[in-house]
Amino acid sequence: MTDTVWADAHAKLDRLKQNLATVIEGKTHCIDILTIALLAGGSVLMEDVPGVGKTTLAKALARSIDLSFHRIQFTPDLLPADILGSSIYNPNDGTFSFRKGPIFCHVLLADEINRASPRTQSALLEAMSESQATIEGERHVLAEPFIVLATQNPVEFHGTYPLPEAQLDRFLVLLDLGYPDMETEVGILFAHQEVDPLDSLQPVLTGDELVTIQHEVRHVRVEPTVARYIVEIVNQTRHEPRLKLGVSPRGSLMLFRAAQAAAFAKGRNYVLPDDVQELAGYVLSHRVILTPQTKYGGVTKSDVIAEILKRVPVPT
Repeated sequence: MTDTVWADAHAKLDRLKQNLATVIEGKTHCIDILTIALLAGGSVLMEDVPGVGKTTLAKALARSIDLSFHRIQFTPDLLPADILGSSIYNPNDGTFSFRKGPIFCHVLLADEINRASPRTQSALLEAMSESQATIEGERHVLAEPFIVLATQNPVEFHGTYPLPEAQLDRFLVLLDLGYPDMETEVGILFAHQEVDPLDSLQPVLTGDELVTIQHEVRHVRVEPTVARYIVEIVNQTRHEPRLKLGVSPRGSLMLFRAAQAAAFAKGRNYVLPDDVQELAGYVLSHRVILTPQTKYGGVTKSDVIAEILKRVPVPT
């Protein structure tokens, strides 16, 4: 990538972040993580209490990029066919025609994903990992780029189903927005006084431009010592006595790609250990399972990952 193209790509990314910041105020770091996931071509799970802007942020990202967007409101009675599509019988000529489901888009918002049954949630597994869907024995390739933005409420248990580990493992990052500070919340009140800022968003990036940037991100250099650093961190989770389940090789690859995207977003064509440390908690925490003793002892997954980062030697 030439210096001119590099500068142009970063100018577009800056405009994308500015677009998102007009809708979600005071969440610069969350926007940075979301942008990194977008560059890495990974899906995002946003987990937080209701009303902090999870769905709004997902819709703002979809509107900021000139891509097709579909939203699915997950409910207990949702079926896999409601996501993937199905064959419809035509009584006039006795034939069947396939009607595509909402998964056939570039950006899919899976709202309150943990309200659907595990059977329905599994309809997303193949799409999230392979960007394709096998429906009635036929393989359908999904559009490029394809990203799933899912939201879930972690404090409500009635009518919800926990996400299976296999599905959690397919999300690149787990994002927690949190409450805004007082001044930011006052600003939100006035920003929504007359109109919704979401209504005025315009695309600042095309799909082809995003795909080009994603391909360039894969060329960001990762030294063997940094790659070993990633694998050592992941290996530590597999031998950590406080964890019942460690991180899979898919987790290593996800952290590798996220670090490349972080370096690119910061204007570098090489990855530093700092990039790995910054993203490890977001990429790895949702891929591990605490032992019951650890869980009820008040230790969180993020705490365990943070302690592992402290004890793994940093390459120089």
